[in-house]
Amino acid sequence: MGTNRANGSLYTSINNSVATVEFGHPAGNSFVSELLLRLTNELNELSANKEVSLIVLASEGEGAFCAGASFHELMAVSNQNEATEFFSGFAHVINAMRNCSQPIVGRVQGKAVGGGVGLISACDYVFATEDAAVKLSELSIGIAPLVIAPAVKRKVGASGLAELSLAPTEWKNAYWAKEKGLFSKVFSNTGEMDKELDFFTSQLAKYNPEALAGMKKALWEGTEEWGSLLTDRAAITAALGLSNYTKKALAAFKK
Repeated sequence: MGTNRANGSLYTSINNSVATVEFGHPAGNSFVSELLLRLTNELNELSANKEVSLIVLASEGEGAFCAGASFHELMAVSNQNEATEFFSGFAHVINAMRNCSQPIVGRVQGKAVGGGVGLISACDYVFATEDAAVKLSELSIGIAPLVIAPAVKRKVGASGLAELSLAPTEWKNAYWAKEKGLFSKVFSNTGEMDKELDFFTSQLAKYNPEALAGMKKALWEGTEEWGSLLTDRAAITAALGLSNYTKKALAAFKK
């Protein structure tokens, strides 16, 4: 299922009722719009697959888990429609994760920024290593993490969201993330994490699929308005992304 590396890569394997979805991109496993669309479509397809009881979301390599949205693509947007479409990418993925019939387990081997934190927040259970620090850097370039804010707030609460979003240059370590509820378990290295992840998912996949689906639905009660909320937030973020402040900040980063 690969595509050319400029647009990232996405691979899915299904074994013993567990679907593992792995995304990748040379720029810190960041997401261009095409890759976000492919991930959204893949999750929607898996949601309808009765042979799948559980989904594992992972990224490739041993470096960053996800550097968020593509910085270069953000710099290229030039009007409100383009910018809204760009920022809607993570909105669609998070809603696909929310609506997915199966629980989603995250495998986080390294740092996550911006939209990457949003993806982690939309997982139902998360395994992480000690290297998996998180940061919401949006305010530092003139925008705000409005699209992912509901997902992040759902996991870490309003105070945790404030700690992340209002200190956009500070990394929060994996144990902070576990204490706040973003991570379920933290391991010293990927070997230990993967051993426990394999055991956990193999056990979970043996349970009644209907019970798992029912539990998934219960976990997301009260989020029904997100279908429109997140895309509305994308339009607001788009306007911020086109502001003079953001354009100057992006130009400074480019230098």
